[in-house]
Amino acid sequence: MAEYDGTAANDGRDFAEWAARYSQRTNRSLAGARIALPTTADNDGDDTMYTFAMQTDDHDDAEQTYTFAAQAAQWGMIVDRKSVDGGIPANNNVADARELSGKDAIDYAERHMTVLRTLMAQLRKTVDFTGVRIAVCLVLEPKTAVLLRQLKAAGATVGVFADPSETDQRVADQLTSEGIAVEANVCWTPEQTQAGALRLLDTIRPQIIIDDGASFARLAAAERPELLRDLIGVAEETTSGVRAFQAMQDAGALDFPVIAVNDSVLKTGFDNEHGTGETCVTTMQELLGAHCFDDTNVAVIGYGPVGRGFARRVRALGANVVICDTDPVAALKAVFDGFAAQDIDDAVANARIVVSATGVRHTIAVEHMRLMHSGTVLSVIGGIANEIALDDIPGFRHDNARTISEISVPDGPTLTLLAEGDGVNYTAGGGNPIEIMDLSFAVQSSAVARLLESRATAGDQLAPGLHRLDAASDRRIAQVALHTRGFAASHAVADNGYDWQLTRFADIQ
Repeated sequence: MAEYDGTAANDGRDFAEWAARYSQRTNRSLAGARIALPTTADNDGDDTMYTFAMQTDDHDDAEQTYTFAAQAAQWGMIVDRKSVDGGIPANNNVADARELSGKDAIDYAERHMTVLRTLMAQLRKTVDFTGVRIAVCLVLEPKTAVLLRQLKAAGATVGVFADPSETDQRVADQLTSEGIAVEANVCWTPEQTQAGALRLLDTIRPQIIIDDGASFARLAAAERPELLRDLIGVAEETTSGVRAFQAMQDAGALDFPVIAVNDSVLKTGFDNEHGTGETCVTTMQELLGAHCFDDTNVAVIGYGPVGRGFARRVRALGANVVICDTDPVAALKAVFDGFAAQDIDDAVANARIVVSATGVRHTIAVEHMRLMHSGTVLSVIGGIANEIALDDIPGFRHDNARTISEISVPDGPTLTLLAEGDGVNYTAGGGNPIEIMDLSFAVQSSAVARLLESRATAGDQLAPGLHRLDAASDRRIAQVALHTRGFAASHAVADNGYDWQLTRFADIQ
């Protein structure tokens, strides 16, 4: 359970300050978590919850706590009743996981990834991981390291590659010391980066690839096609990667099975909306200040799960949010969720913060940048190269900077750029929360198990092309996740179901 931080810096009851600090220091999920707010005694001596109405002599104090509880609920937290003597529960010394050693950071994440650990223990009873060669291409940070450890402990031969901008060096060094093949270094040039990716392919000769953006599998197909003979299949993590594999399939060029992990409800519905959506907000707060969204005009380009999760949370922090989406259905959904929907030209001209949440190249083009005010903040919360058209900005150089810089738009304003246009939460921040990646990597483990089962079971081989995990896999993971949080799904009575022969009309004899 998260506790409300009562430090003076947070003015006692400041949700924006608390959320940014707690999220960034702990890398724990706020969405779906319980939060303890204090109670006070009313005139009858009963405990009264400090939520949306309180009995107190201090009107300002009441208003602050009302705001905190309301913002927490809008954010997606469970506001819990808890009596606390002396006022707000203090949490003045939240440990900063970013300051841990590589080993301690991985151990810390592993303690909170109960779903992955539980599921892997179940899968190992029926699926043989022994000796299977698995190459992983994901953001390399503590949560990814837990997945690698789990696969290695199950008997697989595991190696990992990551781009310099997506590498936590302390984690890379620790995994190397644990006997896992690592090709990742924050200091690499683009040439060294590609050489490292090819080395991992040559070292592991993967039978299964866990991919991000379809980049590693496509590299193998282009540069090491002979390795595809032994490839059982690919488990793809991202929206942009599934799109790439779909395009390959449409062109008749997809010669191996791909499980679209991203299409699992427990991935897209949680990782994208509650993980990326949440941590992109708190990472931007870390860079720009906890109250950067207060009464600020924010344009969110793209209303998929990431854009939706981001928009919901900055609205909770007081932002004036406008949604832009080329799909009229998505734009209409935004309107019914309480957001204005506009054309991108109109939205960016009035915004002080513009974020791209599409995973599509040149979502924000130079023509859009020319319409912006000087100093407008640009950030990517989707995550592919040149989602903001930085390749059209003369003299722009990508140096893996993870903070704030400026770009001069030709015949336009000077804008403020976050994390050089890379996905802001995994470059400038700690990436998606531990509990969220716990779900995503549980889905990844299920995808790997499905690929192994298809190899082992006669008549169950997966054909080349895109595949999705069945609903039973999602339900199994969700049951574990509910149980570890102290919740449960409901049950149905024995005859609860659909009978097509029954109608609303009485059966009159």
